[in-house]
Amino acid sequence: MAETGRFGIIGFGKLGEAVALGLLGSGVLARERITASVRSAASAERARRRSGLEVLTDNRAVVERSDTVLLAVKPQVVPAVLAEIAPVLRAGQLLISACASVSTAAIEKALGGEPAVVRVMPNTPVLVGAGMSVLARGRFASPEHLATAERIFGAVGRTAVLDEQHLDAVTGLSGSGPAYIYLVIESLAEAGVKLGIPREVSTLLAAQTVLGAARMVLELGEHPALLKDVVTTPAGCTIDGLLELEDGKLRVTLVKAVVKAAERARNLTKDRL
Repeated sequence: MAETGRFGIIGFGKLGEAVALGLLGSGVLARERITASVRSAASAERARRRSGLEVLTDNRAVVERSDTVLLAVKPQVVPAVLAEIAPVLRAGQLLISACASVSTAAIEKALGGEPAVVRVMPNTPVLVGAGMSVLARGRFASPEHLATAERIFGAVGRTAVLDEQHLDAVTGLSGSGPAYIYLVIESLAEAGVKLGIPREVSTLLAAQTVLGAARMVLELGEHPALLKDVVTTPAGCTIDGLLELEDGKLRVTLVKAVVKAAERARNLTKDRL
């Protein structure tokens, strides 16, 4: 995004606010360069007090004031919002869609012409600046548009770029993935409680262990299997635990969970074309 660019957010919910605050905190954009919109005047007032940003109830005004627009509304209202903003969307203006299961082709068709659209699939850890956001470029978006979208979502975590055909799989893996990990953390913590560790401490041990293991994978660049082997000493405790996990089919169950969620995302995308 150009240094003089302005950023608009249509649908200033948790995601929109997290992105805005990430941009402010990282120094990517100044406060006066961000404008957002919500549906009601009461919601706008609450959002203004909470964020210190300019929050309107006029989606068109947000588009007119912005060079890049993040569309972060519920999928069922996307057609109405696109019809509303299409007349004021300018050539070359970037529209980033965070609307689940809505393809760039569907957005391009609704807007008409050759709009620059980038689709993004973020996950909920963007709320704490540790998100994983995967971006896909539409037919008319340039590499510069994609770089702008990466810079925006890089302010709230890590980013990756894939062809749009992979975004349903991304939904099943990193989009739904936090829920799977919360279940793992909850289960580890319950085991600690069963063994006599106070619940608060047990939850801390489980959550920090997951965080630390993830950082090892990301920062060392080693295959998870190699890192697992480092923990697993011969005739030690860990191998007994791993054998129980394999006996309980944890590995295959997680694979099935991702595939099932991806299949559901694929069906939703077809329904919304």
